[in-house]
Amino acid sequence: MPPHTSEYPVVDCEVITRYSRRRCAPAKRHLDFDGLDKSVKRRRSFGFSEAAETPEGKEKSIASIIAAVERLSTEPRLVSDGSRENMLPTILGKHKDLNAITPETMSRVLEGAFRDSIDQLTVIDCRYPYEFEGGHIKGAVNLYTKQAINDFLHNSATSSEKNHVLIFHCEFSSERGPKMYRHLRSLDRELNIDSYPKLNFPEIYLLEGGYKAFYETQSNHCLPKSYTPMLQKDHSENLRHFRVKSKSWAAGDNPRQRSRAHGKQTKLCF
Repeated sequence: MPPHTSEYPVVDCEVITRYSRRRCAPAKRHLDFDGLDKSVKRRRSFGFSEAAETPEGKEKSIASIIAAVERLSTEPRLVSDGSRENMLPTILGKHKDLNAITPETMSRVLEGAFRDSIDQLTVIDCRYPYEFEGGHIKGAVNLYTKQAINDFLHNSATSSEKNHVLIFHCEFSSERGPKMYRHLRSLDRELNIDSYPKLNFPEIYLLEGGYKAFYETQSNHCLPKSYTPMLQKDHSENLRHFRVKSKSWAAGDNPRQRSRAHGKQTKLCF
């Protein structure tokens, strides 16, 4: 992350937002403007006022971000930093602001159909541990708390030269998976707040229909080859326990808890 110096001028987020609404409406994808506003506040908190910047530098910075916003708004196939197109075919899922893929596409990914365009793959299963242990996609990691997502983001080595793809899901990909997808994206924006729209993980997908839909047609990629519903009566106590734990930001601080929360962190590298 670049240092806070006058070389990185303050960006007028209101100008960019007004411009994007005027030129790009109706937007074809969800855009992250929060990071821009936070960037302005952070720079001011460090004592770098607009008066300390050259008009030319500020204008250039605004222009470059406007260009990025416009491109992301009008080209929905781009990954979220605008650097290239998504490698996987997507569908319009329940969560229209998230990139969704079908169970069939997920299966093709696991079988290596996209190995030439994906350098590393991490499948993030956001279900509770008893669900994960009762059957999961081979190679998936079990991250079901915000703290686990935070740790994953900060402990993962990334490179702009390598394409590390993330695929989130939960039981139905209706609540927990999308929530953690958005949480990681928010943290990633914060981490790269001084270089919008740069991201550590620009290419993320949601498995539409979740593990249930995947298991129904692609169980050969599941280990063990079974499916444990969240509401299974035998796990009512586990459900209460992990629901509370998943809502706690500090969940996973204990090394033993973190190990259990992360499950088997086998990563599929192509």
